[in-house]
Amino acid sequence: MTPTVGAPTAHPIDALAQAWVPLRPGLSFRPLHFAEDGYDLQLRVEPGTVIPRHRHSGEVHAYTLSGSREIIETGEIIGPGVFVHEPAGNIDSWRTVGDEPCVIHISLTGDIDYLDERGQVIGTTNSASARAAYLAWCAAQGVAPHPALA
Repeated sequence: MTPTVGAPTAHPIDALAQAWVPLRPGLSFRPLHFAEDGYDLQLRVEPGTVIPRHRHSGEVHAYTLSGSREIIETGEIIGPGVFVHEPAGNIDSWRTVGDEPCVIHISLTGDIDYLDERGQVIGTTNSASARAAYLAWCAAQGVAPHPALA
């Protein structure tokens, strides 16, 4: 079958060829797709690293590729091969458990609001801020961004 002229096309990205972009100590990501309302990435969380309490304004779909994490509020351990759906409005925090990094493929929409102990927003991330972090890292490293992510 011949593609239709002007039709949308796929944009494959070799995730394993993408570098890990550091966000803060113990946390880095591989960007896979940025859209106005959401993004896809692989998140790498080093052993012992805590992801503080946060709220998602949109849905989250997370599939653990390797390592394990514990949802702090419930004590659930999420290991390799486990899929987690978080509905919009979900609030949680978690930490990597064990002695290997936890790598998670995540697709999400909306904002992530980080919360203090009183539930007040102390920081927000979203597709635009993740893309900005990726482009800033590329510029600092002197590497061209992947064409599908630029």
